[in-house]
Amino acid sequence: MNKKQTSKSVASTASKILRDDRYSDKSKSVAGSALSQTKKGK
Repeated sequence: MNKKQTSKSVASTASKILRDDRYSDKSKSVAGSALSQTKKGK
């Protein structure tokens, strides 16, 4: 199990990338990967 977590600032940026159509599919793939490693809150 990967114990590394994405920081809040990186998660925020990744979220913006996923919502912005100007970014490529590759960029969105990396952003999605970063978001999948964020700590899940309640």
